[in-house]
Order: sequence, then structure tokens, then C-alpha cells
Amino acid sequence: MKLNSTVLLTLILLTLMLGAGSVSAFWGFTLGSSALKGVTTPDGRPTSKFTSSKSSNSQQGNLALLREEEILKIVKARIEGKTKAAKSEKLEEDDEDTNSSKQKPEEKPTEVAEEKPQKGFPVTAENKGVTFSVQSARYSGGDLLLKVKMQNKGADSVRFLYSFLDVTDDKGRTLSASTEGLPAELPANGPTFSGTVSIPTALLDDVKKVSLALTDYPAQQLKLEVSNIPVEK
Repeated sequence: MKLNSTVLLTLILLTLMLGAGSVSAFWGFTLGSSALKGVTTPDGRPTSKFTSSKSSNSQQGNLALLREEEILKIVKARIEGKTKAAKSEKLEEDDEDTNSSKQKPEEKPTEVAEEKPQKGFPVTAENKGVTFSVQSARYSGGDLLLKVKMQNKGADSVRFLYSFLDVTDDKGRTLSASTEGLPAELPANGPTFSGTVSIPTALLDDVKKVSLALTDYPAQQLKLEVSNIPVEK
């Protein structure tokens, strides 16, 4: 019998496919086995856990346990040692304090020297028991500083608004000035208050004397005039 060419071709193709599949399967198995060399699965057997716990128990059994009496003695000794050390440190600190106090000389209060009055000062004005005096004049930082004192010995308190302070030179020109430290109100029979009146030096080139005039506020019934204050450099 003659085989049909189509059947023969089919058989040849099947044979080639089977051969190629076998070769590829063998090649894949070989590559997988070579890649997994040295890789092992974890030991999940329960017997290993029991053996490890037994070994740890055996190691703990080798520890030497102290008795309660010995532990109490050690703790007591440490506590006594700490208390003794603390007491000795405290005694040393007390000795140092006493020695330092003995070595320190007695501090005497420093006596404040009274400021000597300048020539021509103070210049004072008084009206109805209120005193307004200029104690000194000095130049500092581009300003003329007039040290001023005020006191009210009258029976009524007096209020002032220092924006109404008039400052004039010996030629009758009005000068600008600022005040610092002066009280807005002088209480009756009160203490002495000190302050400063500042005048820019640029306004005093050819000035030898200045005058101050101040009135109470708002009544303006009391007027204080301090004239001929020497300011020559």
C-alpha cells in the first residue's frame, strides 16, 4: 500500500513536535536545578523547637542563684555606703562655706558723694508753695541738659503740661526743648522730683543765658519763671 503524502507529512510533523517538546522540557529542568543549587527549605519540624527549649533550660540550670539573705546584706551595705558618702560631702561643703565666709571681708556700704554745685547754680523760682529750680547745666551728645528739681509744699496738688514749657534765650528767641522724668502732677506736701530739660546745641551757638517759664494746667493760675540760667560753654 502506498501511503498518502499528506498522512506522511502529518506524521513527520508530530514526530518533530514531540522531539522538540522533550528537548525543551529537559533543558528547562536542567536550568531550574542548576539555579536552585544551595537553596534549602526551612526546618519547620516541631522536634527542633523541643530540642532548642531543652538546651536553653539546661543552660539556665547552670546559673548560680543567690540566697535572699545575701541579697539583703548587699543592698544594706550599698545603702549605708551611699548615706555615709552623702554625709561626708555635706560636711565638706559646710566647711568650705564657713571658710569662705571667714575669708570674705565685711563689706562696707559705699557712700555716694554729693554732686558739687556749679557756679551760678541753682537758679530757683517759687510761686504758691511750688518750687522750680535748675541745679546744673552740661552739654552731652549734641544737647544741653538742664537738671531740674520740682517740689510742691502747698495744700493743693498741681498739674503741669510740659508742652507749655517756654524756653527763651538772652536775645528773646524761642527755643525748642524736651523734658524727661518730670511728673505730670505734684502732690500736696509731696517729695522732690527730678528731671531733665534738653535743648539742641545747634540753637545755642551765640547764647550765654536761657530762661524757662512754666504754668499749671488747665487753670494756668500759677506761673514759674527761672531766668538767666548760665549756659555758656
